[in-house]
Amino acid sequence: MKNLIKNFLIFFLVFLVIAAIFSALSKPSQAVATVGLETMIQQINDGKISEININTNKLDITLKAGQKEIVKKESTESFSTLLNNFKVDPAKTATIKINVNENSGWDYWLTLMLPILIPFLLIIGFMIFTMRGLQGVNNRAMSFGQSNAKEANPEQRDKVSFKDVAGAKEAKEELKEVVEFLKFPKKFHELGARIPRGVLLLGAPGTGKTLLSRSVAGEANVPFFHISGSEFVEMFVGVGASRVRSLFQKAKKNSPCIVFIDEIDAVGRRRGAGLGGSHDEREQTLNQILVEMDGFEPTNNVIVIAATNRPDVLDPALLRPGRFDRQVIIDLPDIKDREEILQVHSRKKPLAKDVELRKIAQRTPGFSGADLANLLNEAAILAARQNKKIIDNSELFEAIEKVMIGPERRSRIITDKEKKITAYHEAGHALVAHFLPDTDPVHKISIIARGQAGGYTLKVPTEDRHMHPKSEFIQEIAVLLAGHLTEKEIFGEVTTGATSDLRRATAMARSLVTDFGMSDHLGPRTYGEKEEMIFLGREIHEQRDYSEKVAERIDEEITDFIKQGSARAQTIIAEHKVELEKIVTALLEKETLEKEEFENLVGPKPKV
Repeated sequence: MKNLIKNFLIFFLVFLVIAAIFSALSKPSQAVATVGLETMIQQINDGKISEININTNKLDITLKAGQKEIVKKESTESFSTLLNNFKVDPAKTATIKINVNENSGWDYWLTLMLPILIPFLLIIGFMIFTMRGLQGVNNRAMSFGQSNAKEANPEQRDKVSFKDVAGAKEAKEELKEVVEFLKFPKKFHELGARIPRGVLLLGAPGTGKTLLSRSVAGEANVPFFHISGSEFVEMFVGVGASRVRSLFQKAKKNSPCIVFIDEIDAVGRRRGAGLGGSHDEREQTLNQILVEMDGFEPTNNVIVIAATNRPDVLDPALLRPGRFDRQVIIDLPDIKDREEILQVHSRKKPLAKDVELRKIAQRTPGFSGADLANLLNEAAILAARQNKKIIDNSELFEAIEKVMIGPERRSRIITDKEKKITAYHEAGHALVAHFLPDTDPVHKISIIARGQAGGYTLKVPTEDRHMHPKSEFIQEIAVLLAGHLTEKEIFGEVTTGATSDLRRATAMARSLVTDFGMSDHLGPRTYGEKEEMIFLGREIHEQRDYSEKVAERIDEEITDFIKQGSARAQTIIAEHKVELEKIVTALLEKETLEKEEFENLVGPKPKV
């Protein structure tokens, strides 16, 4: 209906424009009076006419005085006959210049037919456009169940190879087998080997799952179909399954090829978890995927690669051999991988000569590949704001803090008292972190508001660690509580600035008891089974598998861990009050302290 109205308005406007043009062309440049035949005869007899132009049934008269007039006559009657009928003396017309203008056949037919043809042509054109619009609607309706997977042919895109993917060495080794099969399938078939039909990439968001799948297609030099899991799900029953069939039919025609399904957990969640049949369409779509991947019809040389960061919610039938029978885990990059990723993303960015990507990698523990790419992009934006031609360390370090915590809020107005409290709070964090043996070294302290934080203390690990002892957690709890305890020690009361620290310390202590089994009294076991609603995709409650008496003991153990951390922090604050005051004085003066300035005040970090 919208297209119909649109076409009607377009043709209506075209008709108005054409009518305006004809009106302008047919309108005389100046007003000309129309007179009768008797007036013309009288003017001829009086000798007032100098020229007469004869145009079929119209006479254009020019008077000796300069005026122009128009006289209408019968088209079948000639001008000479007209004069004879009125008995005009030939001597009177001898001095008049008479011109006879004959219209050509083309002008005649154009003048005669245009008023009829133009409306007729407009009506025909309107009908054609309307029919084409209706045909497009029908085509879209017929293709509603077709797959809209985007195809990237090797000739039509920039190839991405394993060289463009930094880190993820083990994942690339696993995927090289897929490339070998697509390149040389005969070698595997002769030995009776069957390559995995599905490869499931598991990893945190931003770790490069999509990039890895594209690199497989680039290495194998085969067509690459990519689609999101959410694109299969529609409100109409059967559409999702129809799109799955269409996708695999297209893939079989382009075999060998790769089908990449991003965020497969949108359609591959565990069946039977919907309420009231609300997920019947999604489950039908999942059933069709299962059938296509391991049904009666073989899918030779069609490899399905899927990515998700929620493997715990996938249906078990997807993970069995014959479907996604190979799972490739992509971890967050370590320090060496982060340095390689930074090198890849900095290829087209002019970095200063003194920039050391190793130092940037050290300051970014826990960053994914996407985070590192965003970091370099933010640094480039910061340099552009200052009209710089190269990116130096200051922009890179600023970008790290912007990505981790948020942008600076120097415009935030705080009182001198709040500034002093913030200085003592952050000095307490830094002091305790510095003098505890198993904590990460302090790299920066700032009392400038950034993001939602009034101030921050940046600690950077010297190496990547994957296993953490109990003592390390207690010391980390001490660091988290240090700001709160310093406020209480100096001002005699606490503020709301430690809310986030207290929440993190409590969560860490609870994990020590309920998840890590580090409680001496409760023993090596876990407490509580976390459940989630599959269709919501988030945890909604924890199911207790312990009694109320044990719950009280868990609370006591959590409190005990927090007390242990508090005692460690209070001891350090009491022993190093002089250093604390030095840090606060420097912060109130400079607002920010880097690692070298901080260690000049308190000395080097004690070794274990």
